Amino acid sequence: MTDEDRSSSGEKVIKTACALCVHSCGMDATVRDGKIINVKGMEEHPYNKGQLCPRGEAALEFEYAPDRLKYPMKKADGKWERISWDEAINTIATAIGKIKEDHGARAVTFGLGSIGAEDIVTAAITQRFRGAFGSPNYISAESICFHSLILSRILTFGRFPLEEPQNAKCLIIWGSNIDDSNIGRARMVREAVANGAHLIVIDPKRTPLAKEGLYFQIRPGTDGALAMGMLNVIINENWYDKEFVERWTVGFDQLVERVQEYSAANVEAVTGISASDIKRIARIFSETKPACIVQGTCALDQQANGMQTLRAMAILQAITGNYEIPGSWVRCPIIRLSDLRMLPDEKPMGVEQYPLFGEIWGRTFPYGQGLSFPDIVLTGEPYPIKAFIGIGLNWALTFPESKKFVKALEKLDLVVLMDVVMNETMDYADIVLPAATFFEKLSLGYTYGVVDGIPYVLCRKKCVDPPGECRSEFELWRHLALRMGLENHIPWENETELLSYFLEPSGITLADLMGDKASGCYFAEMRYKTYEEKGFATPSGKIELYSKTLLEHGYDPLPNYRAPVMNPDYPLMLITGTRLPEYTHSQMRGCPTLRKTMPEALAEINPVTGDQYGLKDGEVGIVETHKGSIKIKMKYADDLIAGTVSIPHGWADSNANELTDLDQRDEISGFPLLKAIMCRIRGA
Repeated sequence: MTDEDRSSSGEKVIKTACALCVHSCGMDATVRDGKIINVKGMEEHPYNKGQLCPRGEAALEFEYAPDRLKYPMKKADGKWERISWDEAINTIATAIGKIKEDHGARAVTFGLGSIGAEDIVTAAITQRFRGAFGSPNYISAESICFHSLILSRILTFGRFPLEEPQNAKCLIIWGSNIDDSNIGRARMVREAVANGAHLIVIDPKRTPLAKEGLYFQIRPGTDGALAMGMLNVIINENWYDKEFVERWTVGFDQLVERVQEYSAANVEAVTGISASDIKRIARIFSETKPACIVQGTCALDQQANGMQTLRAMAILQAITGNYEIPGSWVRCPIIRLSDLRMLPDEKPMGVEQYPLFGEIWGRTFPYGQGLSFPDIVLTGEPYPIKAFIGIGLNWALTFPESKKFVKALEKLDLVVLMDVVMNETMDYADIVLPAATFFEKLSLGYTYGVVDGIPYVLCRKKCVDPPGECRSEFELWRHLALRMGLENHIPWENETELLSYFLEPSGITLADLMGDKASGCYFAEMRYKTYEEKGFATPSGKIELYSKTLLEHGYDPLPNYRAPVMNPDYPLMLITGTRLPEYTHSQMRGCPTLRKTMPEALAEINPVTGDQYGLKDGEVGIVETHKGSIKIKMKYADDLIAGTVSIPHGWADSNANELTDLDQRDEISGFPLLKAIMCRIRGA
């Protein structure tokens, strides 16, 4: 149908951005008579270029789900009853006002799930209210996702560079099945390979992309050892970029000494990758420029010493001179936006134990390490937490050792949760609020400069009115501010005013993004070798292979490898959180199309492992760790390394986070150990 035909039929196409994961793909939504009748990928969008993943293709099932939460509700005598928004706002305001009076503002914690990554405006306005209220405690999915990657690269380079695979001549895809988790990046990698780039895939499982290049099967949890082994080979064979190292790095001599512990022969014994293959990977990577390591976002950092593993990979990029040249790790411009956050003076929870999680060289991050939340609530130390207000999260399924999070929620005086549909965590809430979807509110589709390295911005436009009494997060915080006398801190009367203010420093107006730039626009050009002008934003002004900052905080200043904690009673290695293209965490489980292709949780095991433990393909078995056990159906996977069990998270009937342990965490970032856990399996 042409634009003229649509106009005559009352249809219109709205250029917007998906918010069903962090990548914010461009989306064309066709609207007729106040209802979205079709969605498709936006052809002109630089990330997805007309593609949509299965979640995006099922977006209308999400939008028009029959189980949409449409009215505020409160729990009375164990049952839910409908209330008005006025009653909900009054109840919340009265309760948190009293808690603040009795225990201080820090006794109220605010939190966002993955929506804090998917919607930058929601994250900003939530932090705004938190600051206006006076609490330091804002926690998000950053406690387990992506922030460790940011920290490791800042500690090394002083800034946060991103991969630029589309221009690379050598690509190492390390611990990431990008076909299932990052469709735009998968396309970029394949385009680079089609143009002659070397492709190397390192993973415990032979992924679809692994079948298109060189594949090396690694034992789970040993990635840090392999990275150190590659450094050993590159340095000892003099394959590093001597001029770049001498001019732009500090700590090379100390690094040379450290890597001698990681000979290819020693690393072979740890990783299962032969010494000759380790040398082969190192040679291809060091001799083919530009080269680019593409890492899994929630994989390598969720190991016993994830931060040091990420540091080792950053140093691989550095000593080979693969930094800020096209096709390497590059700095993407970040759009200039108004800072709404109102950061409090007091540090948020968790950063006393993990100080670099909260601040590096005066650069303060707005969130606390939320994995500290259960212990603080349950012990009352260092101070009491009495209330939690959360948006778009499902801790009962998605955070490690979820039973402990549930116990903490049960102890609180007030739990308020806002979401599109009811979820398992809402069983422990006092008030639930109906959220508008991304189709029903005005926001900003921008994550590319932070996640995908594309300096592009798109307005996420309101396409239809929300059903029932669903409201946006902005409306929640605006009305709560009005009720509590904080309206001077949230003075915008609607999202149009807010977004206009938010965009002011960028030089791009909301009118631009609603008008002739409706498909979005580039807000800056990529620049390379910017360090030649100003050096690096580290204390030394150079790339810090040896980090005095880590040493000052009591950590190893050089990358190292620490093996997973072995336990003879649990002989198998467990990987949790396997990405499924049908779902983002626990979201969209009720969409019929997605449920048809992935109806239940499956534990992947190699047939050799199945035979060893007497479990057949399709048979329900039990997976156990020292923390708990779950029942789950087994699925034979020839491509998965033997001795390993791989399961997704987000399933209520087979909750992977009943197997994980909050006490097993990376010492620097506080990230949980989710990817290399000792387990055992048996028949149900």
